[in-house]
Amino acid sequence: MVWHLPHIHAIAATTHSGRVDLLTKPRSQADRLLRADPTVERVLWLEREAGRHAGWRGLWRLVGLLRQAAYQRVWILHGSARYALASRLAGIPERIGYGVGLQSLLLSVPVRLPSERRHAHPILRADALLEWLDIPCPEPEPQLTLAAEDAQAVATRFAAWPTPWIALGIGSSEPWKQWGAVRFAELALTLERRQAGSVFIVGGPAERALADEILALIAADQGQAVDAVALPLEQTAALLARCHCYIGNDTGVLNMAAALSVPAIGLFGGSQPLWHSRFIHPLSPPSGEHGMAAITVPQVFEAFLRQS
Repeated sequence: MVWHLPHIHAIAATTHSGRVDLLTKPRSQADRLLRADPTVERVLWLEREAGRHAGWRGLWRLVGLLRQAAYQRVWILHGSARYALASRLAGIPERIGYGVGLQSLLLSVPVRLPSERRHAHPILRADALLEWLDIPCPEPEPQLTLAAEDAQAVATRFAAWPTPWIALGIGSSEPWKQWGAVRFAELALTLERRQAGSVFIVGGPAERALADEILALIAADQGQAVDAVALPLEQTAALLARCHCYIGNDTGVLNMAAALSVPAIGLFGGSQPLWHSRFIHPLSPPSGEHGMAAITVPQVFEAFLRQS
């Protein structure tokens, strides 16, 4: 979702109201993440995996959801023909998408992306679509908007912890993107002992057990870190915005930090480094080595010092 913020804002600028509705999956938590974004009117949930929009019956439920709002235009920032079909069956007259495969038969606006962009990274595909349609995209990288009440809630909750704040993002969508409890704990101890301020452990509810392990390892070595796991997503964003630096795995939270103009050191031992934000500073294993375990704590700490 964060990747597409410049595209969402550019598309919203083409409407009379300057606002759009978003249809996305619940796991995006877009209702929380974008609740302060002035260009987002509503967030609708797409429930595909064994949900109410799965299968053919689910397709017709999706058609009904889209038909209720009487939309005049839909932008499909996805290569699937299913969403284009649902939009057509819902009677949406203007249907814009990437035009890949069968989707091209269901769109009202003919789009032929360059062959090298049709299956490129989602950012590049969306960039190419806007370029094809001569729609300006003035934001060079994602920019996330915060609500004042969320910033205040975080400031109040963690007021006792000295600044500067440093966030460690421990979540990962796949095991091969995970740096591991022992290394995160060692990094937290290194930061605490060699830098002033406070270290925050950041993650979602799924990281509760991992966070407990990290915090226990830190405490066992007479260290201290702040438990900031499973905060509401909008408060996680507000916390990141107050941080001096973010260090973490290749996850959505890394992208959130960068979209809040926070220097974000990304650990890319199990995935390709991201390039779309000047605030993301990719860290990969030394030449000839592979995997997250090849990224060492001293290497990460040195990268942190370069950003400080």
